[in-house]
Amino acid sequence: MKKTKLGEFEELVLMTVVVLQAEAYGVEIKRELEDRLKEKLSVGSIQSALKRMEEKGFLTSEFGEATQKRGGKRKRIYSATPYAHRVLEEMKDIRTQLWSAMPNIATT
Repeated sequence: MKKTKLGEFEELVLMTVVVLQAEAYGVEIKRELEDRLKEKLSVGSIQSALKRMEEKGFLTSEFGEATQKRGGKRKRIYSATPYAHRVLEEMKDIRTQLWSAMPNIATT
């Protein structure tokens, strides 16, 4: 198996992009992750992860239309590449195999 360079936070951001589809832009990605993780995240951490993953070929991006609500600014919408989908599937398989191999842990 090809070794992938995808950290835990990047994996979460990438999965969020896939979940959000056409709504996958910085602020919405941050909101979705904060809701799911139950913690505050910085916009910078999200933007850094998105940039790294775009450079690695996991994401592509394009600007959406300018809106009055955003003061004429356009959103950068992110999309996962086919490569990203393959890597996420690999990560899921690895995690599933490891969870299946773990002995039952008694809770006391």
